[in-house]
Amino acid sequence: MKRKMISLLAAVLVLTIFVLPVSAASPRLADEAGLLSGTECAAIEKQLDSLSAQYGLDVVIVTTDSTGSRTPMEYADDYFDYNDYAPDGVLLLVSMEEGDWWISTTGYGITAFTDAGIEYIGKKVVPYLSDGEYAKAFTAFTDLCDQFLSQAKTGDPFDTHNLPKEPFKLVRNVIIALVIGLAAAFFATGSMKKKLKSVVQKAQANDYVTPGSLQITQSRDFHLYTHLDRREKAQSSSGGSSTHTSSSGTTHGGGGGKF
Repeated sequence: MKRKMISLLAAVLVLTIFVLPVSAASPRLADEAGLLSGTECAAIEKQLDSLSAQYGLDVVIVTTDSTGSRTPMEYADDYFDYNDYAPDGVLLLVSMEEGDWWISTTGYGITAFTDAGIEYIGKKVVPYLSDGEYAKAFTAFTDLCDQFLSQAKTGDPFDTHNLPKEPFKLVRNVIIALVIGLAAAFFATGSMKKKLKSVVQKAQANDYVTPGSLQITQSRDFHLYTHLDRREKAQSSSGGSSTHTSSSGTTHGGGGGKF
């Protein structure tokens, strides 16, 4: 009986050794503010896991009711540093108390997500957050992370000089419609103008001036003033990622704002 008990305890100990590290790993979606349904959580976490495995870094989303005494930057950095994530990664924090969002990057994430890139992502995600469409916001974030990480693999990450192009189908269609409308109006008014034309243009105005009625006795040229307008040429942004050190001593990039 003793031997069986010892064998059983040994088996439990071995299982504990192998299982604990797996179960202790932090999930890549931590919806602590309860913004998503169970189905939405499962779908988004699956996207995050797939993306993380594909590019070899952790892509994380965290929601919270409050960051407490810490700033959104400090909260996001600390969450990534103290939850056993990989050395490389990107984390989106959404804090509901003051309507804050923050993207924290570390390791290769700093390279892939530049300051300009983070600002671009924010502009795409914030409208969904403002409207309370959190699942759409997080799906947009994961899709953009995929796009940015794919671009970074080429050696030329998205930055000030090469941000993703905005779709302009609507603008293009409006321009085409205006051009067609102006062309039609030009031809229509042109034909009407020809029918109303009753005089012929002449190079001189002699026929319209009474002889001897205009006499110029003196003429001089006056230079009234000169105005020179000088404006400083706008300096182009150098791009890249600004960094700072978190409470753990880890280097992070990042950026954020309100929604």
